[in-house]
Amino acid sequence: MTLAVACLGAGYFSQFHIDSWQRMPRAALVGVCDQDLSKAQATGAAAFDDLSEMLAETQPDILDIILPPIGHAAAIAAGIAAGVSAIICQKPFCTSLDEACAMAERAAGAGIPLIIHENFRFQPWYRTIKQALDTGRIGTVQRATFRLRPGDGQGDDAYLARQPYFQQMSRFLIHETGVHWIDTFRYLLGEPTHVYADLQRLNPVIAGEDAGLVIFDHPGGVRAVFDGNRHLDHAADNTRRTMGEAWFEGTGGTLTLTGDGAVQIRGFGESDSSQLLPPDAHDGFGGDCTHALQSHVVCGLLDGAILQNLATDYLRVIEIEEAIYRAAALGQKLDI
Repeated sequence: MTLAVACLGAGYFSQFHIDSWQRMPRAALVGVCDQDLSKAQATGAAAFDDLSEMLAETQPDILDIILPPIGHAAAIAAGIAAGVSAIICQKPFCTSLDEACAMAERAAGAGIPLIIHENFRFQPWYRTIKQALDTGRIGTVQRATFRLRPGDGQGDDAYLARQPYFQQMSRFLIHETGVHWIDTFRYLLGEPTHVYADLQRLNPVIAGEDAGLVIFDHPGGVRAVFDGNRHLDHAADNTRRTMGEAWFEGTGGTLTLTGDGAVQIRGFGESDSSQLLPPDAHDGFGGDCTHALQSHVVCGLLDGAILQNLATDYLRVIEIEEAIYRAAALGQKLDI
C-alpha cells in the first residue's frame, strides 16, 4: 500500500519534508499548498494556494503541516474535517498550551493520529547514544550537557536569510530551539522532575531570548544542562548539523557528540576514545532525521509500529517549556 501525502507550507524547512516524501517507496506526494503559489509550484508537485481545495482534490492519507505555530490550529481542524488518516505538524506546536491541548484532544476524539514533527530524537547520533545508555556502556549516568552553538545569531540580519520570523518571536531560544533538547533529554534520560533557567537576550534586533542556561533534574539523580547561545559557534564544517556538542558522563565512562555527528566513547580512567558512530555524511538536515521521522510515521500507519511524538504525549514538552520560562522569570528552581 502507498500512502498519499499532502504538504501545507513551502517555506525554508519544507524542502527536507518534501525531499523525504519523494524518496519514500511507500508514500506518494500528491500536493503542496502555500499562500504563495509560486513556492508550491517550485516543488514540482501538484501546487495549490488553498488548503481546502488541495484536501478535496488530492484526498491525502497524511496531511503534513509545515507552518509556523500561528497556522497550526486551523490546518489541523481542516485535516480532521477532511477525514485524513493522520496529521503531522511541525514544532513549536500551536501558539499556546491551551491551544495545543485543544487540538490534541480534537484529533484524538476523531481517532486521527496527530504526530508532532519533533525530529531531533530521530537523529542518528541520539539513537546511538540512546542504545549506549540503555545497555550500560558508561555505567550510571550522572551528567548530560548540550552546548548549542549554531553561530547564526549575530548582527542586524540574524536569521533573515532562512526564517525571518525568528526575529519577531517574543519567545525564541527555548520555544523555537530549546524544545528539541527538552524532548531529546526526555527520550534519553526520562521525564524531568525539576528545572532551573536563566535566559538572556543578547541581540537587540530580535524580540526574544537568544541565550540561556537550563538545568533539568531527571530520575536517578541525573542532571542535564542545556547551555544555549546562538551567537557562538563550534568546530564543524556545518554548524547546523548537530547545532553544537554534547557530553553524557557516567561512572563507567563518557559519550561525546562532536559537530561532525560522530559519537565517541571513553572508558572511565582511560585517555583514548573509540568511535561508536562515524561522522555524518548526509548533505541535508540533521543526519536525515526528517526522513527517519516520516519513515517512522509510515511504519506506524502501515505496519502498526507504536508511534512516537503523538500530540497527547508532546504536550509534556510544552508544559516543561512553560516551566522553564516561569523559572527564569522567578529566578527559582521549580518542581515540574
